[in-house]
Amino acid sequence: MSDSASDAPSTLRPLPLLIFSSRWLQLPLYLGLIAAQGVYVLLFLKELYHLVMHSWEFTEQQIMLLVLGLIDVVMISNLLVMVIVGGYETFVSRLGLKGHPDQPEWLSHVNAGVLKVKLAMAIIGISSIHLLRTFIEASNIGLPTARITAEGVLWQTIIHTVFILSAIGIAYVDRMTQQKH
Repeated sequence: MSDSASDAPSTLRPLPLLIFSSRWLQLPLYLGLIAAQGVYVLLFLKELYHLVMHSWEFTEQQIMLLVLGLIDVVMISNLLVMVIVGGYETFVSRLGLKGHPDQPEWLSHVNAGVLKVKLAMAIIGISSIHLLRTFIEASNIGLPTARITAEGVLWQTIIHTVFILSAIGIAYVDRMTQQKH
């Protein structure tokens, strides 16, 4: 048997072929996330328009909150890109980007563990933006115009801390499994 014959893909029996092919059921999910990213682009443009058109009416705090909202949309969009590209590459099919000048640096070494850690870090970043917005608005606590309460600030801080601890746990477990291989 020659080397080229051994490199040819083997034909799978029907049941393993069905099971292996079922990964393509995720394709509509990734296409849906691409549509969701389109919605985030529209939201970003709407908020940017709102910021530019009313900037002379806003206080510095209002402008800062709007800019943090824009950053939040960008970070969520980055999270979507990681899930779409990384998830498709990891669980469905190779994208064939090797050598492409626009290939994301992280994609060359992505696997399920790396993807989990990157997603956890992105969620912490998004949570940080929300927490910063909450802290900025905290000066209004007790006023009739307040959109948050002291209890809300406390719970948001606790949830953010849990996100951080979860990310540390995920990274630790991923590192332990990588050292054993």
